[in-house]
Amino acid sequence: MVNIRRAVEADCKQILDLVKELAVYEKAPNEVTVSLEQFTKSGFGEQPIWWAFVAEEDEAIIGFALYYIRFSTWKGERMYLEDFLVTEACRGKGVGKMLFDTLIEEAKQKNFNAIVWQVLDWNEPAINFYKKYQTKFDAEWLNGCLEITL
Repeated sequence: MVNIRRAVEADCKQILDLVKELAVYEKAPNEVTVSLEQFTKSGFGEQPIWWAFVAEEDEAIIGFALYYIRFSTWKGERMYLEDFLVTEACRGKGVGKMLFDTLIEEAKQKNFNAIVWQVLDWNEPAINFYKKYQTKFDAEWLNGCLEITL
């Protein structure tokens, strides 16, 4: 039986392992450079900047959805879904729907006016999943990123 619950600090190692699994799937295995310490502090320190839900089965985390608050000067507060993953062995069993429906409820409770995210254009299984929710995809915008060297 799958249980969806809020992530707790003790989940950080397993969540970060799943982040790395996602990076491999997205053909970017060397791009995950955040340390477990930084990841944990960012979610469970004095001023958390991310929140997550996990899907758990037999005490193992088999999926997660991690978000933060994004502010749009045009639209207000929105939920930004940073990462969403169900392990390969558990896909097609409704776990993703359970997680996504939980996110929708969270967004409603927090009065966010939207959930926004990115999906790679070649990731047809994910795109098809999101289409079930009448998602609007925006082909006009390009993603920008300026890496800051510390």
